[in-house]
This record gives sequence, C-alpha cells and structure tokens, in this order.
Amino acid sequence: MRLTQEQIAAIHRVIEQITGSTARLQFLTRIAERERRHLLATDQRLFEKPFTIERARALENLTEESERVDAFVARFGRLQDTLGDKLISALLRALGERVGPAIDNLDRAERFGWIPSSDDWFAVRKLHNQMVHEYIEDPAVLADALQRGHRYVPVLAQVTDNLILTTKEKVWRRSD
Repeated sequence: MRLTQEQIAAIHRVIEQITGSTARLQFLTRIAERERRHLLATDQRLFEKPFTIERARALENLTEESERVDAFVARFGRLQDTLGDKLISALLRALGERVGPAIDNLDRAERFGWIPSSDDWFAVRKLHNQMVHEYIEDPAVLADALQRGHRYVPVLAQVTDNLILTTKEKVWRRSD
C-alpha cells in the first residue's frame, strides 16, 4: 500500500500537533512546579505571623514588607492563572477531551478530581482581584484578603501536584 502525498502531509500534521502539545504540556508543568515553589517560599516568609490590619497599614513605610506582599499577590495570581487558564486546558487537550470556556474546563477538572471545586476556584480568582485592587484603599480588606489567600495556598500547591501527577500517569506514560 502506498500513501498519497496528501495522506503523508496529514500524518505529518498530526505528529506535529501531538509533539507540539506534548512539548507545551512539559513546559507548563515545569513552569507550574517552579511557580508553586516560589509561592510557597514567599508565603512562608510573609506569613511567619498573621497578616493584621496594623501590618497592612504599615506597608507604606516598610519597603521590604511591601515587596513581599507584592511578590505573594503576583505569585498567587500567576500560579492560579497558569493552572486554570493554561495547564488544565493543555492537559484536557492531551487527553482528547473537549476544551471549552474556562467554566466548563474547571467543571471537568473538578469531576476528574484535579481541583476541589470550580466554584471555589472562581471565588479565589475574585479574592486575587481583591488583593490587587484593595491594596492601597482599605488595610482591613487587604489584610483579610491576604489571610484568605494564605489559607488557599495549600490548595494551589495540591492542584499543581494533581495536574503534574495526572500528566505523568496519563499522558507521558501513554506516549512511552
């Protein structure tokens, strides 16, 4: 049996698509793991003691503390974005699942046990926005948002682990 040029080209496109998505998935898992480590380190330094309203009020005069808060908020948001907007979609695609709007992807991720709750995920997204936008305006809101973010860090770390483990078990092992 001889393949036509069109069939050969189609095979090459499929191989390129599979290879490209695998490379992207490998890249995203490396990035997520690095972001996880950085967030955990910043979280540990920032929350050696509870983040109070007094600490929030003092940020204007404490450059190092202010930079730690900035780092925490940025790393928190970046990891959640990497996981929710990129890695989940890439993993769904690699598993042959349909990729759709974020809410559908997160609902699927919840069904697969990768995230505890899609509703909580969106609530934490709002929390991140609150940490960013309330930073200067209201120390009480900022302190509360940071403490709630701190309590959610272990969940982000676990979601990272879940996604990486699923990738290793269901995607990479399958392609070996």
